[in-house]
Amino acid sequence: MPNASRRKPHSGSTLRDLSEVLVATYGTDYGIHNPVSISRFTDMTRQAASYRRGRVLLAGDAAHVHYPAGGQGLNIGVQDAVNLGWKLAQVVKKISPESLLDTYHAERHPIAAAVLRNTMAQVALLRPDDRTNALRDAMSELLKMDQPRKRFAAMMSGLDIRYDLGEGHELIGRRMPDLELVTANGPLRVFTLLHQGRPALLNLGITGGLDITPWADRVQQIDASYSSAWELPVLGAVAAPAAVLIRPDGCVAWVGERTQSGLVDALTNWFGPPAAA
Repeated sequence: MPNASRRKPHSGSTLRDLSEVLVATYGTDYGIHNPVSISRFTDMTRQAASYRRGRVLLAGDAAHVHYPAGGQGLNIGVQDAVNLGWKLAQVVKKISPESLLDTYHAERHPIAAAVLRNTMAQVALLRPDDRTNALRDAMSELLKMDQPRKRFAAMMSGLDIRYDLGEGHELIGRRMPDLELVTANGPLRVFTLLHQGRPALLNLGITGGLDITPWADRVQQIDASYSSAWELPVLGAVAAPAAVLIRPDGCVAWVGERTQSGLVDALTNWFGPPAAA
């Protein structure tokens, strides 16, 4: 590990500490020298009981810590921030009531709890005893199968997340796929609609079939088409919807089946009451 900048190791960990651990574990320190940085971590696993108390909101490492297998802490920390950010902005701007912030804990706490469980399981598989070696071999065989491998990959990447936003279409509560849509103005990727932090209503059915005039100042409406199959991680193919309402964090809040049923409630719940005429 060459060190072009000659920075000193972190005061809490030294090269000697690392060398001694390597020798104790592997019988050699592999000749390590001049590290760029050294840090410590453990398999400590903790989660805050509540992500919100009044005006205090917790996210990222302040809300959850765990063994860093798979880099999941960074992933869910960013997801925390995106989930909370648009909700906080709407409350600050008085678009939505303060109760919207309660959905942050309700949605994100179970996600981190699941990550804590899977990282603890991965730590258990690192134990150097015969029974764990046998379990590790069994897991390796399992992950050679296509369906278990996809399931674990989706879990570790966060692509299997589904918030409990009620029953209905399989897209509800899940991350919207980044489809390449066809519009009157040319091709359009779904995620480009979210760059400004604004929700979007995609009308994939009859042009002009949906009316969200009272929310037009908050929600962008796009008439578009998509002819290919819809597919989600873990789930695979899902039925193509006629319309979807997408929150600024990419989560599908409502799915229309050639009707506006439930749309007004979804708009009000997530993006505030309708503007006065």
